[in-house]
Amino acid sequence: MDRLGMLSTFGHPNKHSSQFRNPFGGRPWMEQQGAAAAAPGAKGLKGIVAGGITGGIEICITFPTEYVKTQLQLDEKGATKQYNGIMDCVKKTVKTNGVLGLYRGLSVLLYGSIPKSAVRFGAFESLKGRLMEPNGQLSTSGKLLAGLGAGVAEAILAVTPMETVKVKFINDQRSATPKYKGFFHGVGMIVRQEGLSGVYKGLTATILKQGSNQAIRFYVMETLKDVYKGDDPSKPVPKMVVGAFGAVAGAASVFGNTPIDVVKTRMQGLEAAKYKNTADCALQIWKNEGPMAFYKGTVPRLSRVCLDVAITFMIYDSFMDLFNKFWR
Repeated sequence: MDRLGMLSTFGHPNKHSSQFRNPFGGRPWMEQQGAAAAAPGAKGLKGIVAGGITGGIEICITFPTEYVKTQLQLDEKGATKQYNGIMDCVKKTVKTNGVLGLYRGLSVLLYGSIPKSAVRFGAFESLKGRLMEPNGQLSTSGKLLAGLGAGVAEAILAVTPMETVKVKFINDQRSATPKYKGFFHGVGMIVRQEGLSGVYKGLTATILKQGSNQAIRFYVMETLKDVYKGDDPSKPVPKMVVGAFGAVAGAASVFGNTPIDVVKTRMQGLEAAKYKNTADCALQIWKNEGPMAFYKGTVPRLSRVCLDVAITFMIYDSFMDLFNKFWR
């Protein structure tokens, strides 16, 4: 086709011409600017890479609080109770195993956090691109659905096996004679003794936890960003503000689903066999320990999650900003 034919088809090349037709019409994500400019597939790939890098950095910073939270949640009433609170748990752990004892099980989470974060953000970005409205924003239901989908995806593909192995490793350290010598040795023993299903304990509870977690977090984060931007969708959000929004989102998720987290932790512990299923686990906790047992570990979890989510979103947004400059 010659130049005259092209002009007759697309209009004058001047973008201000009234005859110009956008070849990407009908694909609103291609008309937007900045972080939302790519198609859902490309944005999802960026999310996978940025999320994986973010996950590795974040877990190295926040693991000790995760360790203490898990220890307190595994601590039952009666003669077997070991700890009288957060500081008592920290002191006894350091006294028995040294400072590095607070990092027992880090390798498990490190191996798992990278794919977990990659799946979470990749799924969210992909769903966000598909649910985004023509104005470049997500509706309330869109924010919740994108977050929910991200949580369910990470629960099935990464979180359940990672969390099951992590809890078994930490629980193993509580015994008089620990049997796991390292990550691969421990995973091998679990699979030999319990089969592949041994690393998928508590799948239902984990799906409920991660689904509600991410639905709450992404909804709060996206809503706060929209409020900050006001009528200017392209307005940049400073990273410290992103961190503050992340802390608020993290706190909201903690109060929203700590009971599910407690049930999930019990279902993935070494004594999970005494529970028939997730519902039976919740019933036994209520019957034997009372309703407040569902909020065990809330304080250490609150501090960990607020820090975790704040750091995660700050790092993630930084990498996405970088990628959007060089990765089109």
